[in-house]
Amino acid sequence: MPYVFVQTVFYGVIVYAMIGFEWTVTKYFWYLFITYFTLLYFTFYGLMSVAVTPNQHIAQIVAVFFFAMWNLFSGFIVPRPHMAIWWRWYYWACPVAWTLYGLVASQFGDLQNKITDDETVEQFFRRYFGYKHDFLGVVAVVTVAYAVVFGFTFALAIKVFNFQKR
Repeated sequence: MPYVFVQTVFYGVIVYAMIGFEWTVTKYFWYLFITYFTLLYFTFYGLMSVAVTPNQHIAQIVAVFFFAMWNLFSGFIVPRPHMAIWWRWYYWACPVAWTLYGLVASQFGDLQNKITDDETVEQFFRRYFGYKHDFLGVVAVVTVAYAVVFGFTFALAIKVFNFQKR
């Protein structure tokens, strides 16, 4: 966890400056928070996938399948309001969707700059993506929960499962 934190700080400063986000303390710490727990749950997911499968080759197959599904349903390609209604449940179960929600809502969800004469940035993100700035608390809890669940599952699997053959 300390390694991921150091990685997040170095990565966060460089990428935040390169993207050109607004330099406010609140927005920067939201960015670091979401980035830290995203890197943490991806790390724990990799550990968990190796711990619950008999070898690294099967773990890689399982991980690639879930990474593809997470990318497909994250809301980046097709936003949640435009998804078919019967697939929206997977959007809410997708950890990458929560990361994307947290990053976009924390950086752009409160901007009052006008895009058109009758719509602000905040209104556009609410209408098109369904992102609400006041939902960030829930996003933070769910992002932390994914890291905890993946870490706990890894610890449990490494203790309980034994794939050795005699």
